[in-house]
Amino acid sequence: MILDALHRFGEYVLLIYRTLTWPDRWSVFVRQTFREITKLGVDSIGIVLIISLFTGAVICLQMTMNIRSLFIPAYAVGMSTRDILFLEFSSTIMCLILAGKVGSNIASEIGTMRVTEQIDALEIMGVNSANFLILPKIVALMVFIPVLVIFSNFFGIIGGYIVATFTDIITVAKYEYGIQSYYKEFYIWYSIIKSIVFAFIISTVASYFGYYAKGGALQVGKASTNSVVISSVIILLFDVILTHILLQ
Repeated sequence: MILDALHRFGEYVLLIYRTLTWPDRWSVFVRQTFREITKLGVDSIGIVLIISLFTGAVICLQMTMNIRSLFIPAYAVGMSTRDILFLEFSSTIMCLILAGKVGSNIASEIGTMRVTEQIDALEIMGVNSANFLILPKIVALMVFIPVLVIFSNFFGIIGGYIVATFTDIITVAKYEYGIQSYYKEFYIWYSIIKSIVFAFIISTVASYFGYYAKGGALQVGKASTNSVVISSVIILLFDVILTHILLQ
């Protein structure tokens, strides 16, 4: 099992080494990158906004129910909602969700090209298939996932604001005051830095499992599932590492 893991890690490193080279044709690379941004990033805006809106509302409700004490001010609800969204949900949890949606898409697409011998055809024509297929996906995700994280932060706060507006569990004034209290700008940069790292993990791990898929449709599905599981585990591992490094 350990030897198999080392073998896979070596394959992964060699694949990334082949991928991170200068594109042969920049016009093709730029065109593919914008296509991937649309397919992998822009098409994910809807699900990100919906999940963030409801999650912000739920966090606000739960904070209000659990922070009921004479010694804790009511504005702590808004402050807690903001910090939970900025520090963990909009970067880590949202990237775990995108690992399932976007990662499986990447693994399935590249895996299908592998089993139908399209990648072999590219290699025969002298094209660096790893660079041609994978690099635009890496760049697209590393550029656009931070944008999705910013959207997630904003709409999560809006979700809490809706709860404050249409319920009587907390006033809008206290929620707004809590959102502004003890604000640290670095928390935004912290979530963006984490999202860039997680975007690289999602794109490269999914591409690896798709690129080395063998067999038929069943194996492509298995590769897609493995990519989601492994990338999720690695994201959680790096979440701990980055938190320890950036928030010391």
